[in-house]
Amino acid sequence: MDTENQTGVSEFLLSGFSEDPELQPLLFVLFLSMYLVSVLGNLLIILTVTSDSHLHTPMYYFLSHLSFSDICVNSSVVPKVLVNIQTASRAITYAGCITQMFFSSAFVCLDNLLLSVMAYDRFVAICHPLHYTIMMNKHLCGLLALVSWIASVLVSLLQSLMVLRLSFCTHTEIAHFFCELTEVLKSACSDALSNYVTLYSTVGLMAVVPLFGIIFSYSKIISSIFKMSSVEGRYKAFSTCGSHLTVISLFYGTGLGVYLSSAFSSSSSMGTVASVIYSVVIPMLNPFIYSLRNRDMKGALRKLFSRPFFSL
Repeated sequence: MDTENQTGVSEFLLSGFSEDPELQPLLFVLFLSMYLVSVLGNLLIILTVTSDSHLHTPMYYFLSHLSFSDICVNSSVVPKVLVNIQTASRAITYAGCITQMFFSSAFVCLDNLLLSVMAYDRFVAICHPLHYTIMMNKHLCGLLALVSWIASVLVSLLQSLMVLRLSFCTHTEIAHFFCELTEVLKSACSDALSNYVTLYSTVGLMAVVPLFGIIFSYSKIISSIFKMSSVEGRYKAFSTCGSHLTVISLFYGTGLGVYLSSAFSSSSSMGTVASVIYSVVIPMLNPFIYSLRNRDMKGALRKLFSRPFFSL
């Protein structure tokens, strides 16, 4: 193949959602609304956790990290979608595509690891309540958060660097609304076998292993809850886990949909829908899930909004 048709590619074309001009204003308003709600909602969670001393616990410490990660996931994808809709363009530069792929992969991976860490936190709190403050000390919490960040960045960096060695034909179209890793690999003109091996190996390591950790934690949690004699104690234990379980179900359900659709289906529509859910919708819903179903968070939000700055 002619080399000028390979490594010299300067941009990709994103298929997006629809080329119908009448739908573009609706799509723009829809994505802008979801983005603003997501960013403001997650910033509010971070501000609330930071400002209320009653929320300075491991559970809310990890929640603030999750909220920041959700802002970053959204910000790595949605702004470019909005620009392309507004300018009626489907183009993204080669450098922009690699950058978007790196950040979106890193923060989705971080979400996954943080959810597993939060499951471990709930396991210790419910199954070993007398040792909770000792086991989940500030040093361990900081270490768990740091390891999650470093592992996410390193995995995403490895995958991005391996994409740089691939060749792409000019006028390459990516059948997605952003540079999602599996779709970028499908667009390569050169052999991407090693990339796929790395991709599914890291998915197994960074997704399947934490998922088994979550399942193990909640199996122990449920067993401990059913052993409680107090109905009120059971309800309180379930209530502290309900929000987390809801987010886990949404995250892993849609994430599984993305990889199954990319692996077994030639149609990208299902993968696109699942990607919209985990990269845009779930980060938008997380603040509502954690605030509306959490008594401590609702109380902290009321105190925050009662302050003079918010009363103006």
